Amino acid sequence: MFILYTIFGILVATIITSYIRILYETLRRVRVPISSAKSSSESVKIFKQAPGPKPWPIIGNLNVLDKYRDNPFAGFTELAKIYGDIYSLTLGHTRCLVVNNLELIREVLNQNGKVCSGRPDFLRYHKLFGGERSNSLALCDWSQLQQKRRNMARRHCSPRESSSFYMQMSQIGCEEMEHFIREIDAKMLPGQPFDVKTMLLRACANMFSQYMCSQRFDYDDEEFHKIVLYFDEIFWEINQGHPLDFLPWLRPFYQRQLNKIVNWSSTIRKFILDRIISHRELDIDVDEPDSDFTDALLKSLVEDKDVSRNTIIFMLEDFIGGHSAVGNLVMLALAYIAKDPQVGSRIQAEVDAITDKGQRRINLLDMNRMPFTMATIFEVLRYSSSPIVPHVATEDAVISGHGVTAGTIVFINNYVLNKSPENWQQPHQFEPQRFLEESNEGRRDSRGSDSGIESDRKEFQLRKNIPHFLPFSIGKRTCIGQNLVRGFGFLLLANLLQSYNVSSEDPSTISITPASLALPAKCFPLLLTRRT
Repeated sequence: MFILYTIFGILVATIITSYIRILYETLRRVRVPISSAKSSSESVKIFKQAPGPKPWPIIGNLNVLDKYRDNPFAGFTELAKIYGDIYSLTLGHTRCLVVNNLELIREVLNQNGKVCSGRPDFLRYHKLFGGERSNSLALCDWSQLQQKRRNMARRHCSPRESSSFYMQMSQIGCEEMEHFIREIDAKMLPGQPFDVKTMLLRACANMFSQYMCSQRFDYDDEEFHKIVLYFDEIFWEINQGHPLDFLPWLRPFYQRQLNKIVNWSSTIRKFILDRIISHRELDIDVDEPDSDFTDALLKSLVEDKDVSRNTIIFMLEDFIGGHSAVGNLVMLALAYIAKDPQVGSRIQAEVDAITDKGQRRINLLDMNRMPFTMATIFEVLRYSSSPIVPHVATEDAVISGHGVTAGTIVFINNYVLNKSPENWQQPHQFEPQRFLEESNEGRRDSRGSDSGIESDRKEFQLRKNIPHFLPFSIGKRTCIGQNLVRGFGFLLLANLLQSYNVSSEDPSTISITPASLALPAKCFPLLLTRRT
């Protein structure tokens, strides 16, 4: 009996101590040094934290978000109606700030970009990158090494349209589409639903590996199959919220999943080392121009003492893994086309007009002439409203007049930007044309005229400035691979629809997770029918 009383007493004391800590972090004022515009001196000002719901012991405000577990960002939007566009939450013991409008988002990511440049210290993030999330370009805190890695990657991973790397990307994409189309034709049974996603991801992975590493893999390579699957599992995992992130004492209940994460990522790194790096690192000539991203990384290993072999492996894992985002993006586009065939027909009309009904493959130079195709890709990004990776305040700061303590996780609610009726007409409808506007350049055309007399046709172009559309974030941590996402996504979607009509036996069975670009590894099949 004494032991039971002792255990009960310890439990009660733990709960009370936990709650006192939570209340202290919730109620305490934040002291922030403020520089004077008229002098070089600093004064310390005290700020209240943003308002928010009262937290519970142990769980904080996790109970408030429980009914929004399928879409926490919809929950953030609803809470903004109660507490305003900026408010505080306590998730577990972690202080969080949620910002819900464009002005506040710009204040966090631009004006306070240096202060809010950290990333959450989630256990899962560490497990994904060899026990240390600083190995990841996207999940590490801002540092000189992180800046150096971004600079190393920029030329290859953000190629300009006029660059040789951009043209190389176009050529690689077109060549891989030939392999991809042949593979589909060989494996697909006419009139039967087809597992498009699996093969789509392999094609996309080959585009990335050829572009980054000058190496492609056979579609029958079992080891390659496994790596592509593991990348996709990781992409799904990283897009899911977990109680473990805020309640680390739940770790024993999630250990099996953590072991899976470690296995996925370590297997990928071994593949990169054995199949890509090992045979390349002996033939580096620092005096020759870079042939690809791997070449640039291996040269930096020779020239820069701060760059290690592990740095290279983790960077390749990061960037090759970008194919999962592109593959899921295109798969979502195909799903919406299956639901609304008119979208596919309009893309095919653009394709046929440019290629003289299939005389050649679509390449990246065609992108500016196919605004509806790009509008479809942008509409997938808007409609899916994939969350921006949370930021973390690295020091005490002030945002919109509210004190923010160091270590606070800042959630950027781009869901409200993408689904607000104030920003978009019928925001819950999938309508690519919302990204189009009439072009100033007219065009004369006799098509559709019985007399053959030319008449003016309306021409459309992508809308050039939509300030509330931030699919790749903004500020110093904007997505460095966005040109790869747009480029390879465009090539895959346009060339697939050049060859096939896309449909579904029952479009109502196509299940899509809200507020996420990620689809489960095994998702809905689609019908692909050869165009004649």
